[in-house]
Amino acid sequence: MTKPILWTCARSRGLRATWAAEEAGVDIDLRILPFPPRYRAPEFLEENPLGTVPLLIDGDARMTESCAIAHYLATREGYTGLAIAPGERDYAEYCDYTYHADATITFPQTVFMRFAIFEKDKGLEEAGHAYAKWFHKRLVKVEQRLEGREYLCADRFTVADICVGYALILAQSVGLDEGVPDSLKAYRERLTARPAYRRAFEREEEQRKALEANG
Repeated sequence: MTKPILWTCARSRGLRATWAAEEAGVDIDLRILPFPPRYRAPEFLEENPLGTVPLLIDGDARMTESCAIAHYLATREGYTGLAIAPGERDYAEYCDYTYHADATITFPQTVFMRFAIFEKDKGLEEAGHAYAKWFHKRLVKVEQRLEGREYLCADRFTVADICVGYALILAQSVGLDEGVPDSLKAYRERLTARPAYRRAFEREEEQRKALEANG
């Protein structure tokens, strides 16, 4: 099989894909772009007209959704322990939390970041903080699910944890951590202590620093 190419920005949602690749032992060609790539790396638009990251290219496959890429990498050569197969316990929950991560949790975070951080000069900061409250309220489903559990599904670490965990990692880095329950902070600490997460983060950071050093 060809070596997958992953285009992303360090610490972006693409970290889900980099992390999944490390957990699954998939050798990827990681290519870190400056943020935001649509402005600072306009040539990337030739690869992805949306100008968004991540982008995974694997042979004829081209994928732009971070949670889908994480699942794909975990199952690229057949189901592994990182994914839950049809018929296996918690298959429905695995699907639900993997999609919930981006559609319900990360979405309001990105709106908060746009209005309250990146474009606060446009006078929409109040709207951004309203989405921050939305994000915090939507954490209740994850909080309740993890009562008495170490991981979300099937008593093991899966892609669902990668996808949900990234949203909690993002919350910490963009100023949304105050509203995150202590139980979810402890869950995040368990996830980020994993060797594969550390390798993924450090691999992205190494390229990001090199990119900045080269101007």
